[in-house]
Amino acid sequence: MRRLTVLAAALIALAAVLAESAGAASLRWTNDRDVFSLDPYARQETFLLSFDSNIYEPLVRRGREFRIEPALATRWFQAAPDRWRFALRRGVRFQDGTPLTSDDVVFSFARARGPGSNIASALAAIREVKKIDDFTVDILTYRPDPLLPGEIADWDIMSAKWCVENDAEETADALKGEENYASDHANGTGPFALESRVPDKETILVRNRDWWDRPEHNLDRVIFRPMRGADAVKALLAGTADMVYSVPAELTDRIARSPGARLVQGPELRTIFLGFGVARDALADSDVKGRNPFRDRRVRQALYQAIDENAIKTKVMRGFATQAGLLVGPGVAGFDPALNHRLPYDPAAAKTLLAEAGYPRGFSAGMLCPNDRYVNDEAICTAVVAMLAKIGVKLRLDAEPRGKFFAKLLSFDYSSDFFLLGWTPATADAFNALVNLAATRDRDAHRGDANFGGYSNPKLDALIAQIAGETDENKRLALLGEALALVKDDIAYIPLHQQQLVWAARKSVELVQQPDGSFPLRYVRVK
Repeated sequence: MRRLTVLAAALIALAAVLAESAGAASLRWTNDRDVFSLDPYARQETFLLSFDSNIYEPLVRRGREFRIEPALATRWFQAAPDRWRFALRRGVRFQDGTPLTSDDVVFSFARARGPGSNIASALAAIREVKKIDDFTVDILTYRPDPLLPGEIADWDIMSAKWCVENDAEETADALKGEENYASDHANGTGPFALESRVPDKETILVRNRDWWDRPEHNLDRVIFRPMRGADAVKALLAGTADMVYSVPAELTDRIARSPGARLVQGPELRTIFLGFGVARDALADSDVKGRNPFRDRRVRQALYQAIDENAIKTKVMRGFATQAGLLVGPGVAGFDPALNHRLPYDPAAAKTLLAEAGYPRGFSAGMLCPNDRYVNDEAICTAVVAMLAKIGVKLRLDAEPRGKFFAKLLSFDYSSDFFLLGWTPATADAFNALVNLAATRDRDAHRGDANFGGYSNPKLDALIAQIAGETDENKRLALLGEALALVKDDIAYIPLHQQQLVWAARKSVELVQQPDGSFPLRYVRVK
């Protein structure tokens, strides 16, 4: 009887393997740029974080409906106003076989907040990660933080042993061109493992058969090749690519007419906006000497009212955008549709404002813009340059690849007079945008970490501090609305739009498109 039972168990196991093999598939996908690094701490950027999260995993993650759910932690609770306790999942192993323990979480926090890391701002609320036992950690915050689980949903956990053994104990600062073993190698706990990588050419992932979770995908192999817009669409329509992560608006009609492919569209949480360099006493690239025109609210309003966002939406974005009046859009906690109206497009009023501010003939300035980061980014900047020229503001456009673009901004020398940027609140909460973009920069406290223009408003800083410690949800939402209104009224930035996510896939590919722009391979099935 025992031999029959063992035989039956073996047959069941064999049947499961054969069924899995029969349903297994490959995915060939592309984006207009390569992933910047395989180190999940290399940059606070959606595409990098999304790509690397297929290999590495956080304590908590976002599920199909974008809600927080367990990942490497099975449960958590707020043990005190400034302390969260997380119970780690037992039996999880990194892909080199090393078991996950609390030591890895403590190490990962130190590494993510340490030299070279560019995700430190995402963990700014945390003052310490403390080991309680091998499978329990406490996360201590500087103040009561009811949003902590959402704030750490993009913080992937790395193996302390692997990083130390491979001289990757600290993050190589990719923005300075630094690299180490973790830049092009990986060792996570996630659903996929790295098979091979040739930067800017091809990265191949394979199924992690020892993954702790039950796979919803049916992928054995994932082949990623960076490919620019027209070439990517051509590959999709020819059947040599299965998914295109970013589709240029002008090519959407070709996909819509194809019998074998489809567009995958949805609203994105990211807001695209323009920023002013106000930190310097004088602009870095201007014919105005000895003063900074952008420090005058009237000048900022003049530029705002000289930009025809409706034309940008219809002609540049081809309708794949939602006009914005705030730094955050629908789907973000704190967003108030009553505040979301834009100032009217009015070039005549803009000229009057410039004259009142002492610039009747306008002035010149520099403009920094990426040319491969956001949908039609360079085209948006080109349109803005033409619009502002009509009121006498002459911009010298410097459109750079994203690596050079972010390196200039992140130098914090405030040499960019005027710039285009996009921001997705990682927590789906307006506080994330406020504390990163509009708070007075404080490097030690990780406030203003993306405040690249040097904007500062003491009243807003006080509101941000108040929001950070407010635990009553209704009061907190009211404070968020007050802070967003202040940023809007002071024209700290010029919001333009929330871009639409526009992907494409073969009709045989099932996938989940999340509103933060992430592409989780764990949900992909190829028929």
